[in-house]
Amino acid sequence: MRIKPLADRVVIKALESEETTKSGIVLPGSAKEKPQMAEVLAVGPGGMVDGKEVKMEVKVGDKVIYSKYAGTEVKLDDEEYIIVRQNDILAIVE
Repeated sequence: MRIKPLADRVVIKALESEETTKSGIVLPGSAKEKPQMAEVLAVGPGGMVDGKEVKMEVKVGDKVIYSKYAGTEVKLDDEEYIIVRQNDILAIVE
């Protein structure tokens, strides 16, 4: 099963956060911050959204940084995905 986003929505998968600090301290699960970096898996077509023309700036395969509490988390086939609006994506990591 695939997820096909509509309008200005983007499907992303959060990248795993590091389990150790730079100094070598292992972090327990409760101490880890929610990751803000993700990989783009699917992109909606853009078009007219709220009366404005939206051009999609991201593409499949891009690594992006997104707003900390943005989007809707979806679990499908034992995988967790996040569906966000394009304006919740802050930057593309090159």
